[in-house]
Parts: sequence; structure tokens; C-alpha cells
Amino acid sequence: MAGPVLTGNAAKGEAGMTTLAQRPTVQQSADWKNTILAGLANYIDAGSIVAGAAALALWMEAYRMSNNLVGLIAALGPNAISAGVGALIGGRLCDLFGRKRIYQYDMLFYAFGMMWLVFAMNVWMVVIGFFLVGLAVGADIPASWSLIAEMAPDKQRGKHSGVAQILWYMGPVVVLLMFLVLTPLGLLGARIVFAHLAVLAIALTFLRSKMHESPRWVEAQWAVATGPDTAAEPKVRVRDLFTRQHIRSMAFLVGMYMFWNLWAGTNGFFFPYILRTVGDQSQATAVAVQTLSFLIGMLSIAFIFMRVSDRVNQRKLFLVSAIIQVVGMALLAIFPLTLPLAIIHVLLMAIGQGFGAQCFFQLWSSELFPTLLRSTAQGVMFAVVRIVLGFWSFFVPVLTATGFHTLAWILTGFLVLSGIIGYWGAPRNEGKSLEEIEAERIALA
Repeated sequence: MAGPVLTGNAAKGEAGMTTLAQRPTVQQSADWKNTILAGLANYIDAGSIVAGAAALALWMEAYRMSNNLVGLIAALGPNAISAGVGALIGGRLCDLFGRKRIYQYDMLFYAFGMMWLVFAMNVWMVVIGFFLVGLAVGADIPASWSLIAEMAPDKQRGKHSGVAQILWYMGPVVVLLMFLVLTPLGLLGARIVFAHLAVLAIALTFLRSKMHESPRWVEAQWAVATGPDTAAEPKVRVRDLFTRQHIRSMAFLVGMYMFWNLWAGTNGFFFPYILRTVGDQSQATAVAVQTLSFLIGMLSIAFIFMRVSDRVNQRKLFLVSAIIQVVGMALLAIFPLTLPLAIIHVLLMAIGQGFGAQCFFQLWSSELFPTLLRSTAQGVMFAVVRIVLGFWSFFVPVLTATGFHTLAWILTGFLVLSGIIGYWGAPRNEGKSLEEIEAERIALA
């Protein structure tokens, strides 16, 4: 499947005991290539969400969509329920059959779903396309995140996870700029944007076919198949995930990430409000400000999370990011909305979220579960978060009607809850191998 695989002490002697400086340059290059190819799932995920949001107004005009249908698309799309269902199914299949097999071929399924959007001639083709795209995106996330964590060097796991998050931010930047350039083409421009995502998915299928399976997954499968019942790796039964220790970890991660996602998912509703309120901003200005926000987030990941997350106290780093975001959101709840305040808000939120909950959820959800339950756990948690976000989206229009400052206070509260839960449950895994983390958790069980 992946050629000779080092196991146990042999694997640690070959890789774990070498320093990063001693690690062969060719191997380091392969590590980063694997991370980028796997992390492009984030680009496709975020790109799909933003492309759908940008095309929504065009579809509403072309197909005379009702508000109920718009809500259905939002709830079933890649930002919500279908992605959650895909993660639930795909995560389990990843642990049973391997990361490579799932994350390679689900890109063909993604391209198939995206072609429904490229050639959509009526509203139901849009609904079907979005649902299929969401399933594929959801299935790819746990496979890619698990692969990145399992193949990254032990002392660079946070750094490699950060690359995947930069790609998540890059998706919206590219899609927004494409929509800006293609605006004169109307619906044809949207079709071109969707086509670029479909082409990328097909290209990823071929590029990923040359990658090897995760050695840690292969070793874990071998240990279960050949070892005694007392083997360190747990059996691959789903019910083994629902032990007190794993339930506690899932509750912590879901709580931290879900409340942050409720803010992030709602952000798309009030961010355009900011741009309209502080002045009669053009479409070009709105896109420029949104793009700048994403670019600042990318810089925050690159220069903060990727540089220090593997070396510093991650609990304190998370707390700093949470405080920055709470302050940034509270400004809109407390003070009158002006252009300077809006700029300060955008800067604080972009910096804070860059090295905050999204990065830590990917990292911690990969660390806190054993190899043969890792993707299953991520799928369950991702499903809960996205499905809750899908149902929450039905209530956002009602909340916006209560007044902007009321909504701002609610969103500030979400960020406070996310920060408290994240700080309370944050592990101290920086610099440790996945095997060391698992051994510590077994000892504490």
C-alpha cells in the first residue's frame, strides 16, 4: 500500500530521534508537498462557501428563488448540513479504509457536484449541486486534517496545520477577486468561478494519486490485525470513541469551535452591513475590504501561529487570540458605528481569528484521539458544528431585525464562550509526538 513501513521503536529511531536540521531536505520537501496537497481541501471548502454566497444574488434574479429556497440552499450547502453529513460518513471511512483512498477519490465526487452548479439551468440543479459539493467537502476535511497531522514532523505539526489554514483563507481571496473581475459577465462569471473549482478538484485527484498512505495509519492497522488484545492501539469500533475521556475531548472541541463558528457563520450577514452603514461603498470597495481582511488573517497565521504554536504554551496563545476577537466584536456592540471603528474592528478580528479557534481546532482534533479513531472523531465533531450552524442560519435574519447592536452583543457572547471553553480545555501538546500524546492519555484514562 505504501511500501515498507517502520513500526514501533524502529520508526522512532529513524525519524523521531533526528532533529529537524538533520531531516533530509528531500524528505522535508515531501512533507510540505503532502501538507499542501492535503490542505487544498480547505481552499476548496472556503472557496465553495464564498462562491455560493457571491452567486446567490445572481441565482435569485435568474431563477426567481423564494426566501425559503434561499434558506434551504444555505442550510444544505457546504457551509452547513451537507458538509456535516459528509464529514460524519467520510471520517469513519477514512479510519476504516485509509486517508489516501478517501481524500483522493472524493475530489471526483466534488467535481461531479460542482458541474451541476456550472451548468445549472434551474433552481433544483443548484440545490442538488450544493448538496453534493457539501458532502464531498465534508468527507475531505477529516481525511486531510488527519493526514497532515500524521505525516508532519513532530515538532512542526502546528506549522503544517497552519499551511492548511492559509489555504482556507486563500480560497475566498481568489474567489472574491475572480467575481470582481468577472462581474460584467453576470451568471456566466459565476459559472467560470465554479468551473475553476471543479478543474482544481480533478487536478487534485491526479496529484494526490502519487502520494503515499499515512505510515501511522498503516502501522496502526497492522498492530490491530496482528497484535494481542492488549495492543496499544484501540480497536476500530465506533463505540470505543464514546469513552469518558474521548467524550470529554469532543465536548471541549465542539464547544470551543461551535460557538466560534456561530460568530463566523453570522459574520457574513453583518459585515456587508458595516460597509453600507459607514458609507455608500461600491462593490469593488466591499470586495477590497473583505480581501484585505482575509490577507491579514493569512499573515496572522504565517507570522504568529506557524512560528510559535509548536514552541509556546498553546493555552495562553489561544487566550490571546480569543481576547483580541472579543474586544474587536465588543467595539461594535458598545460604540456608534463609524469608519475608523469599522477599520479597527476588521483589523482586530482578522488578526485574532488568524491564529485562533480554526487553527487550534484542526490541530487539537488531530492530537486528542488515537490513529484509528482520529478521522471518525473529527467527522463527528465537524458534523455537529456544521449542522448546528445550518439550523442557526434560519434564525439569523430574525436576529438582525432586532437591531445591529443587539446582534453584536450576542456575537460577542459567542466569542466569550468559545474563549472560556478553549482556555479551560486546551491541552499542552506542543513539541510532542502523536505517540507521546496517546501514551499520556492512556496513562490518565
